Amino acid sequence: MTPTGPLSGIRIVDLTTIYSGPICVSILGDQGADVIKVEPPGGDVMRFGTPRRNDVSASFSMMNRSKRSVVIDLRKDAGRRIVLDLVRGADVLVENYRPGVVERLGLGYEALAAINPRIVVASINGVGADGPYANRRMYDAVIQAITGIADVQSIDTGKPTMINTLVADKVTAMTAAQTITAALFARERAGVGQKVEISMIDASLYFLWPDSMNRHGIVGDGVEQAPYYSHSPYVRRTRNGYVTAMPVKPEELAGCLRALELAHLLQDPRFSTYAALAANYAELDRLMEDAYATFTTDEICARLDAEDVPWARLNSRDQVVDDPQIRAMGALVEYEHPRAGRLRQPRPPGRFHSTPAALQRPSPALGEHTDEILREIGLDAAAIAALRAGGVVA
Repeated sequence: MTPTGPLSGIRIVDLTTIYSGPICVSILGDQGADVIKVEPPGGDVMRFGTPRRNDVSASFSMMNRSKRSVVIDLRKDAGRRIVLDLVRGADVLVENYRPGVVERLGLGYEALAAINPRIVVASINGVGADGPYANRRMYDAVIQAITGIADVQSIDTGKPTMINTLVADKVTAMTAAQTITAALFARERAGVGQKVEISMIDASLYFLWPDSMNRHGIVGDGVEQAPYYSHSPYVRRTRNGYVTAMPVKPEELAGCLRALELAHLLQDPRFSTYAALAANYAELDRLMEDAYATFTTDEICARLDAEDVPWARLNSRDQVVDDPQIRAMGALVEYEHPRAGRLRQPRPPGRFHSTPAALQRPSPALGEHTDEILREIGLDAAAIAALRAGGVVA
């Protein structure tokens, strides 16, 4: 299979597991990079997640598409030597071990750069190598707790509440993918690679800061403050369901009030100026909430659309796949996986018009490409058989 996409010709050695690292590298694989996923004996733990069919996990198949799999025991010297041989012909190595692990394995940046000065080594971790939390195990919920993501939800719930998706892992993955491609661009200018580090805490703080942490953006006295902002007013109950509307500009709010048959409030002194609106928004919100409940979902959607208000039906997760916009865009693709059967996944989100990204290959079986990859670094059948017999590869 010949990869297509803007990263065609780039080879990545992927030592990552669980979520953040595999998602990051799958983005690069979809963009055409030749990704070699190095798995330990037994495989990435995400292979065993549910839902699954014929031993293929839905999550694993999404996060590890566009990759080849080789099984190497990095606890053995011969296994580490294989990784070093892979690095000689690679452009990037990505790992998400705890700080210090790759150095103890002899696979730290200095060792890799000594054999391939052009290598970009990306280290994805929880909180970096320094500080009181550096040696803790770090997962998404821990990062949500540290960075205030969970506290953001307390505006509506009255207590810290975790977002019910792995937001810290996924924003870290996207940040890491961008960081790696920027490092590759820098390498083309300088001629040498570098080490880059992406921590979940950095990525999550950057993600939160423009809106959810803006109260802490200006340091010192004399700062005009505002209450923390809630998105709960954007979820409105109709007579028979739910809808969202997000009027941000004054003309959008005016259109929303007209749609709700509340146009008279535009002249109400409680809401006629920005300052008055800010002081009395709770009352306006109550009036709007009551008005939404008098319309069916179809009725209010038509009225909001006629007024050019930003609106949408609130899809359940079961309804997302049939949303007419998602279908019209082709945002979800279906294909036949050789073991799992018919799968449905999002297409690569970046649309490259001249070098299109694509799902390059389905997620691999454990060790599916071990022999193929070892032959590419010059090992013959006898050498591969000896490594397999010694438990170094599988």
